[in-house]
This record gives sequence, C-alpha cells and structure tokens, in this order.
Amino acid sequence: MSWSRAGFSALILFFFFVIQESAISKIDFPISGFSLYLCALLGLMALEDRFGAIALGFIGGFILDLSPSTDSPFGKWALILTLIGYLFSRNRESIGDFTERPIAFILFVSAGATATLIIFLIFGLILGENNGSALSNLQTVFGNGLWTLLFSSILLPGLVKLRSFTLTSRERL
Repeated sequence: MSWSRAGFSALILFFFFVIQESAISKIDFPISGFSLYLCALLGLMALEDRFGAIALGFIGGFILDLSPSTDSPFGKWALILTLIGYLFSRNRESIGDFTERPIAFILFVSAGATATLIIFLIFGLILGENNGSALSNLQTVFGNGLWTLLFSSILLPGLVKLRSFTLTSRERL
C-alpha cells in the first residue's frame, strides 16, 4: 500500500464514518444496529496485502476512536482493528482472491464484523468496563453480523471497484 493510497483510503473511511454517524446510526434496525463503517473498513482490509490490512485497521480504528458516541477508552478501537487487520492478512493468504469468489468475500467480511464485536466485548471485560447484559450483547453481535451479511452484498462490489481505481500501475501487477 502506497502512502498516497493510504491517505485516499483514510478519506474514504472518513466519508463512511460521517455517513454512519449522521444517518445510519439514527435508523432503528430490527434485532440490532448495523455498522456501515465497520462493513466498509473490513471490506477494504480484506482486499489489502499484509501491511495494507494492518495499516487500514489502525487508521480505521483511530477514526472510530474519534467518534463522539463511543464511551470506550481512546485507542481501544485502534488496537482491536489493528489486531483484526493482522488476522485478516494471515487468513486472506490461505483463502485467495476475493474478486473471483464474491460469496466467500461476503462471508469473510460478515465473520470479521462478528469477530470484531466479540473481541471488543472481551477487551471491555479485561479493562473492567460495564458492557451491559450478556443477552443484549449477543443480540447486538448477532444482529450486526446478520445486517452485515445482508448489506455487504450491495456495498462490497462498489468497494472493489473503488479500490481498483486507486491502485497504481505497480500495484496492479
């Protein structure tokens, strides 16, 4: 991932963050909410190489830490999404190219969103935060995973095209 593409990816993530905070978070989804930002971030991370996934995880977590609606310690999202970026990069090499298998791409991003929220809850327990009831947390994790599975089939093809637009000629090889 080049520095210019990292900056462009940060702008794309900030755009999705603004949409998430201003519009999507106001919608009352059945079961639980949906995080457009997390879906877009995990989709972009799944398409990157090892360094790119880890860098996008940190950048995306830093942007999410700036959210006024989070009540977690600053840096928690950056740590979690950097860890998820590492896990994505390790497992993506064994799965292969997602542009040829879109169903695997959708399932990978949905599983990543679910794993991200579970890791967020585990880190909250480690840090002694009050996360709420276990039933409410399971409903949130399940609901977000379900909505990510449904909406990612619409969002991810556009992210693939947007990412291919930002690639340099050297990165296309």
